[in-house]
Amino acid sequence: MARPLHLPPDRFFAPDPTLRRLSCDLFEAVEHLPILSPHDHTDPRWFAEDAPFEDAVSLFLWPDHYVLRMLYSQGIGLGQLGLPGGEGPVETDRRGIWRRFAAHWRLFHGTPSRLWLDHAFATVFGLEVQLEAATADHYYDVIADALARPDFRPRALFERFGIEVIATTEGGLDALAHHQAIRASGWGGRIVSTFRPDDVVDPSREDFGTNLDRLEAISGHSTGTFRSYLDALRNRREAFRRLSGATATDHGHPTARTADLSPAECEALFARVRRGGASPGDAELFRAQMLTEMAAMSVEDGMVMQLHPGSWRNHNPWLFQHYGRDRGADIPTQTGFVEQLKPLLDRFGNRADLTLILFTLDETAYSRELAPLAGHYPCLKLGPAWWFHDSPEGMMRFRRQTTETAGFYNTVGFNDDTRAFLSIPARHDLARRMDCAYLAELVATHRMDLDQAREIAVDLAYNLPKAAYRL
Repeated sequence: MARPLHLPPDRFFAPDPTLRRLSCDLFEAVEHLPILSPHDHTDPRWFAEDAPFEDAVSLFLWPDHYVLRMLYSQGIGLGQLGLPGGEGPVETDRRGIWRRFAAHWRLFHGTPSRLWLDHAFATVFGLEVQLEAATADHYYDVIADALARPDFRPRALFERFGIEVIATTEGGLDALAHHQAIRASGWGGRIVSTFRPDDVVDPSREDFGTNLDRLEAISGHSTGTFRSYLDALRNRREAFRRLSGATATDHGHPTARTADLSPAECEALFARVRRGGASPGDAELFRAQMLTEMAAMSVEDGMVMQLHPGSWRNHNPWLFQHYGRDRGADIPTQTGFVEQLKPLLDRFGNRADLTLILFTLDETAYSRELAPLAGHYPCLKLGPAWWFHDSPEGMMRFRRQTTETAGFYNTVGFNDDTRAFLSIPARHDLARRMDCAYLAELVATHRMDLDQAREIAVDLAYNLPKAAYRL
């Protein structure tokens, strides 16, 4: 007999009756606020074309690197999940792929992926039994029937979820055709882009030289000198603002290192990396200088800057070679900020007209470096618990380690950072609940009044991200 799927209304709240009552009280103030998704990786094509989603596999499995990495860790090849590129046959039977996923659903017990997926299954599709091998076909059929209806197309779901804005993320060379199509369609949903220039500022990439040639062609500015290269990047930033309404940039560098070289040093360094075959030292120095240059451009044009170092990208070379990026093989590394950001902060740290939002995968930096930095420099804000820490425990650790030093108002609320569209309401629901659970503790221990906690809960859920990302 199938086990029931039920989402308790007081889920994630402490079992203590007082804390649970306070958490529920606070959650009532934020549960139905509009969703701001200022940093995510959903596909703008979905909203430009508004075509029906295909099936459960393409909707839930393929876009979600959390799901892929867990299955891969248990010896389930990506070819078995229908992704081409590796050695051996590629499964083409979507129902068979879903059955394989359902048979391994136990792998996700205790993970945030399980929480997000159960939320979508129950609230979006109305499923009332838990996923398992015996219910796989029932799930597949219910989802397929729903996706065939107009009210399950991307734009309808955007409106149903109460989303006010989504900021997708595109590389520096993207033509933004889908964003232009969305704007031209007359649809009222707000989808903006985020300028992610890693493809044209990271000399360690195998396509860096080719990308600079493309940057020159698309911007109309030469990339033969450092000065003209910077003009090409300014051109792309302006295009992102004009064509998509972008308000932010995003930088996924390996480290938080910054530099402030002289103009002559910049030209010499650029000449070396432009030739190709940059040494690791030159590549790191160039990325460091470009963070400072991007901060200078943000002062000029008002775009919010986001930096999330500390990920060893594509740690599995075989997987990268056969399946490409974003397949679940990015691994956290130890990261420092105090020394690394000093050159940038020496130039811009005291400016209130620059917003630099810092994320980390290294939780040891929260209380030691990030909270003290954000608690001092006007330009710095802390991004939320992110990626591997986007979980109940991770969110609570973030609040416990940063609040006493940085407070709430040097943070920027929550962003979902997702490629899986249907996880957006689930992730925001979880984040709002965990913030309410933390605030309930402060109220119960008489460190804050209930009305103050309620005001902060609303700010964390809506006002802070709206202000920080200038939305």
